[in-house]
Amino acid sequence: MKWLTLERVKKHLRLDASNTQEDDLLQLYATAAEDTILNLCNRSYDCLLECYGEVPKPIQNASLLLVENQYTQRSVVSPTNLSAVPYSFDLLVKPYMIL
Repeated sequence: MKWLTLERVKKHLRLDASNTQEDDLLQLYATAAEDTILNLCNRSYDCLLECYGEVPKPIQNASLLLVENQYTQRSVVSPTNLSAVPYSFDLLVKPYMIL
């Protein structure tokens, strides 16, 4: 993970920090969320640091939203079980996209 930490992810999800049963899964979700955002923005981690001095807070927040979505929606999407990533995700990420 580049900017998310396991501690921060667990805090966001309101999970007990001492429970380590799903740590590997949470790390997978966090890494996937970070990589997804970097791909969407057409940027690298180093580019974000170079341009902003840190990973911008909206990007950090958007990555937590993705992790939360993956964590709470573990089953295959079907017409009866459809949950999109919140619209706020787009609002947080779009300003950092390079087209």
